[in-house]
Amino acid sequence: MILNRYKVDINGIDTNNLPVLKKEETLELFKRLRAGDLEAKEKIVNGNLKLVLSIIKNYNNGKNDINDLFQIGCVGLIKAVDNFDISIGVMFSTYAVPLIMGEVKRYIRDANALRVTRSIRDLAYQIMKFKDAYQVKNGVEPTIEEITKELGISEYELKEAYDSCIEPLSIYEPIYNDGGDTIYLLDQIADKKDQNRELDMLISLRRALEHIKEREKNVLIDRYVIGKTQMELASELGVSQAQISRIEKNAIDNIKKLIK
Repeated sequence: MILNRYKVDINGIDTNNLPVLKKEETLELFKRLRAGDLEAKEKIVNGNLKLVLSIIKNYNNGKNDINDLFQIGCVGLIKAVDNFDISIGVMFSTYAVPLIMGEVKRYIRDANALRVTRSIRDLAYQIMKFKDAYQVKNGVEPTIEEITKELGISEYELKEAYDSCIEPLSIYEPIYNDGGDTIYLLDQIADKKDQNRELDMLISLRRALEHIKEREKNVLIDRYVIGKTQMELASELGVSQAQISRIEKNAIDNIKKLIK
């Protein structure tokens, strides 16, 4: 099944042959459902599974299990079917999308290893609930002022609740690659260690540098003091990048042995 050029594979479901209901068919099925026809509910749900797929593809980033997201999205779809009122005059998909997205976002947030306080999490739920209801009613998202006024909170509390929903980055997340070495988020974080201990370590490193091979010493200085890449050094010395990498690794290993 191709949706907006992104492929979504769901275990046990042939996504190529999912039915899609027309507006008139959906309206007629809802009339039957409200009259007590439970088979109509099943047809409405099955006829909107592609809607769930089109939403969860946005979260198909390799960090979330797509099958779990599909199941959670279906929970939101069923809630939408149970609560949809045909008299409000909007298409079912317009009503269902915020509910499906809300369920998926809550699942991702709750599955996050980083825990937030109960009060902040509850506030985040209230904000999302208000936003979903507001969007269904007005067709647009509420402004910051409208949210803070409705819930009686400050902009700071709103931001804190929003931040609790953001997935944290790994310190090993790559942020730049110049064709040689990859720079990770960890490399951009300031080191707040004790300054005296830092000085002792620098003295030990300086002494260790005097006891390793000259070539190893020069490579370390070029790499970590001057800031050259392995490819630049390889070009200057007329060797391969793999050789520079080995020299650098050996130098580091030898330094570690000397400063233990």
